[in-house]
Amino acid sequence: MGRGADLRRHPRPQCGRARARQRADHHREGHAVGGQVNIGVVGCGAISAQYFRTIARLPRLRLVAAADLDLDRAREAVRPYEGVEVMSVAELMADPRVDVVLNLTVPAAHAEIALQAIAAGKDVYCEKPLAATVAQAGEMLRAADAAGVRLGCAPDTVLGTGTQTARQAIDDGLIGRPIAATATMMTPGHERWHPNPDFYYVPGGGPLLDMGPYYITSLVTLLGPVRTVIGAANRTRSKRTIGSGPRQGEEIPVTVDTHVTGVLVHDSGALTTLVMSFDGAATKSPNIEVHGEKASLVVPDPNRFDGPVLMSKVGQDGWSDLPTSAGYVDAGRGVGLADFACTPAGTEPRTGGSLAFHVLEIMESLLASAHSGASVPITSTCARPRPVALLPSENT
Repeated sequence: MGRGADLRRHPRPQCGRARARQRADHHREGHAVGGQVNIGVVGCGAISAQYFRTIARLPRLRLVAAADLDLDRAREAVRPYEGVEVMSVAELMADPRVDVVLNLTVPAAHAEIALQAIAAGKDVYCEKPLAATVAQAGEMLRAADAAGVRLGCAPDTVLGTGTQTARQAIDDGLIGRPIAATATMMTPGHERWHPNPDFYYVPGGGPLLDMGPYYITSLVTLLGPVRTVIGAANRTRSKRTIGSGPRQGEEIPVTVDTHVTGVLVHDSGALTTLVMSFDGAATKSPNIEVHGEKASLVVPDPNRFDGPVLMSKVGQDGWSDLPTSAGYVDAGRGVGLADFACTPAGTEPRTGGSLAFHVLEIMESLLASAHSGASVPITSTCARPRPVALLPSENT
């Protein structure tokens, strides 16, 4: 597939976004090159600790403020980090020190918090998925465009050495023209270990919306955008039992599909077969495989930043490791925030809103196809994200 015409942007309209009027503050210059970017976080749940550790070691980022519905939880979360002020959401949005709002709320609240930040004139970086629905995500993108601020979204695991080394192998033509891929995630469900797993089993959750962003973002990074999907889905249980924490033994309702499978038709012509499940005990299938005319690749777990990339050429017995050749080294959750915050004005961030919107539409369309029985065209597209050279994560 290489870097040529097979990966050109599709002529469909991008993300259904109306072009905003040009304003004096539109496409602002952004943060000073080489300067520090101040981060205000909303939502101090389980994932925040990983972000905070990464922010603390990246010289370009500085955590200045934190907000949560439970202020005591916010205080405990930021206790190891000096100089972080705990405040209400409204106070954080009004704080002139905050350059970027890091939105770590549950998916159902992503749009509400992002729109508040956009209205305050701040860039926003969301945990995945971008929003609970495509309609909400579209509103966020239009608002950001009109306000002249930027919108970004996790996952940033695709910027690590695992996916990026695989991407370089494809770009260098090592596997020839890609023709197919498989992506498999099989687990019994997060209620076994998460003390408050309710949001995994309501709209905006489920295996596809929870774990699909990792896999589909990697697939778009490797193979380019998607033009059509067809899916099938079911749920095996109407209730789940919490397995740990103070609510252990409590049953929670399941209102989303917990096993989703489908086929993604990429603009390049490659076909991906996808399985996302909270209903299986285990699997020996690789997380992602990419098959080309000359060779096949095993791509590391897209929920991680690193891992070995394996290749087997036509006629070769077994697999060989590819040397690490691209991506941020020793990255952690938050490296995408740094990459986003430090992307020059006028350049689409690697973890930008158009990519996250495209991934969300793919997922929503898979579920729609599963219930209609018909293939669904994807109306949005995005540029294939720029590759990452082999760099220490501190160089973001």
